[in-house]
Amino acid sequence: MSMSDQDRRVAVVTGGAGAIGGAIAARLAPDHTVVVLDRTGGDVVVDLGDADDVRRAAALVLERYGRCDVLVHAAAMVAFGPFEEVELDVWRAVQAVNVESALLLTQVFAPGMQERGFGRVIFIVSNTFWKPPGVHMLAYVASKGALIGMAHTLAVGLGGDGIAVTAVAPGLTRTPASVVVPAEEFTDTEAHQALPRPLTPDDTAAVVVMLAGDDAAALTGQTLVADGGLVMG
Repeated sequence: MSMSDQDRRVAVVTGGAGAIGGAIAARLAPDHTVVVLDRTGGDVVVDLGDADDVRRAAALVLERYGRCDVLVHAAAMVAFGPFEEVELDVWRAVQAVNVESALLLTQVFAPGMQERGFGRVIFIVSNTFWKPPGVHMLAYVASKGALIGMAHTLAVGLGGDGIAVTAVAPGLTRTPASVVVPAEEFTDTEAHQALPRPLTPDDTAAVVVMLAGDDAAALTGQTLVADGGLVMG
């Protein structure tokens, strides 16, 4: 890296090859050196469901870029099925990708943030935690609730070192992966939002950029719901 690159904050984005993660990476890029962690491409290819591979990828980030100032965990695994048929191997796979990899990455990157007295850890969760669409998404919704709990707890534990930990909860967002969602579900959801319009990946990305910067210095332990006002705290 050039000296100018070294002076920039480094933002690591998991799932950065996806729609929401990609929008986050693009919005962070003007002011950060962005490192995308994804199983299908990006700067570091990683299987977030494999703890050893997550640790390897995190070490590689530090080796190549020297630091991580902003960690955004946007990657997620979704599993559908009747509650009665939830298999433990599927349940554990969802928790590994969605929750455990976030813990492992934070464990690796937090010490450097503590040394520098600045850090941002941002978990992408979901408004389904407050408004579950059905029991068929049990593993996914539970994983997002776990991330919210992590954000609360880590905010308390890391705040004294200048590290803010927050979460952003998108609503039903139009992405290539959402083609499995019936069109009428989008129409019905949007009609019940206080702002009745389609949600885009940029809606989530804009909130992440705000949380990653200095203007959000007083925000930690919070979950900001970017869903057009479907869920209100």
